[in-house]
Amino acid sequence: MSERAWSPVSGPAGGPRVPARLPVRKDLSRGAGARPAAGGVDVERATRLQAEMTARAGRLKAWFGGVNPYVLDTLLALASAAVSAWAVFCDNRGWPWWVYLLAVSTAFSLPWRRRFPGGAFLASGIPALALSIVAHSAQPQVELYGVIGIYTLANLGRDWQRWSMLAVLVVANILGTHSVNGMLFSLLMSVGSFVFGSVVREVRRLAQLERERAHEVGLRAASDAARAVAEERGRIAREMHDILAHAVSLMVIQAEAGPVVVRSDPDRAVKAFDAIADSGRDAMVQLRRVLGVLKEEGTGPVLAPQPKLAELAAVVERVRQAGIEVELELAGLDLPGQRTIPADVEAAAYRIVQEALTNTVKHSGADYAVVRVARTAMALEVEVADNGLGVTADPSKAVAASSGGRGLIGIRERAAACGGRAVTGPGAAGEGFLVSAELPLGA
Repeated sequence: MSERAWSPVSGPAGGPRVPARLPVRKDLSRGAGARPAAGGVDVERATRLQAEMTARAGRLKAWFGGVNPYVLDTLLALASAAVSAWAVFCDNRGWPWWVYLLAVSTAFSLPWRRRFPGGAFLASGIPALALSIVAHSAQPQVELYGVIGIYTLANLGRDWQRWSMLAVLVVANILGTHSVNGMLFSLLMSVGSFVFGSVVREVRRLAQLERERAHEVGLRAASDAARAVAEERGRIAREMHDILAHAVSLMVIQAEAGPVVVRSDPDRAVKAFDAIADSGRDAMVQLRRVLGVLKEEGTGPVLAPQPKLAELAAVVERVRQAGIEVELELAGLDLPGQRTIPADVEAAAYRIVQEALTNTVKHSGADYAVVRVARTAMALEVEVADNGLGVTADPSKAVAASSGGRGLIGIRERAAACGGRAVTGPGAAGEGFLVSAELPLGA
């Protein structure tokens, strides 16, 4: 590229390419301080759900937590045995002792019903069947052992055990009773116990699903929060890099030039030191802007506005003071009837130009650069080109691409954060270095 020649290009042939459009979380790219949306996860609902489940578990523990289940089931077994023995005694037929033993044995397995629901049901059902055959009238009106056993198997048993039990109960109640009223009552007791146990089983299953869902939501919320923190740290790192790299590069160049001319050209030396001071003050203002978002919530930091494209003139002027002639062209930014450029797009364009000029000052060896920012109907186009070393065949001279690596990555990240793209590489005819970005203005 000649000293004064400039030909806008959209990107060098064979140069770097990035995806045309990347999906980006706009709430994170526009600034810090806002609570992330967590990818659609309702963090407050997850927290509330976990608190409700903890409260329910606490109430259940308060009601039953102090009672050993074996003690409770043993008391139920004693009550069932007493009811069965009392029914035999009240039958007034003078049943022998072994009938009493048979009636009481129906409750022997109840203390182990939770651990072995199927086995406990069979251990109660066999003596109950024998009692029904040899002393049908001596059975209690409400068979407590049967109600407990059916409920337990319906609640805790395996599916094949539950449905097999239900089928056997229905057939036995229909064929084993001596009257229609007795059949209906037996069906009501057995099927009702089965239904009640099934309802408790389903409630427990739903509660487990809610606990798992709450745990999963909590994990997702924590993951999204960690990802949001990482993205925000990356955003702040890019801001810090752009501010400090630009300011320090200009300060170093001016500081090196000042002592050389302090005797031969005092006015130029004074201007160099003034430029150092101006760069330092500008860097401090921008650092306060970035670091202000890290203050604790509620402290009310007063933040300066995001950088504007109108401020590029000051950036260009500081680069000129560093000895590089820069031409700035701003096209179509303030036409009547246009809506305002989004703040994140304007800030990204400012930083891209700033970083490109920083690389030009630090690495290119150029004495001339052109900055063009043009607004089209759908996008903001940014191009920065210089006449420096660019990307050459000599690796030691390819400073623009290698030494400025972090800055070029930051340029591409900033463009992607706005849903756009950035291309960096050789300028026209392979001379100099070009940074070209296209930032969509949104709907």
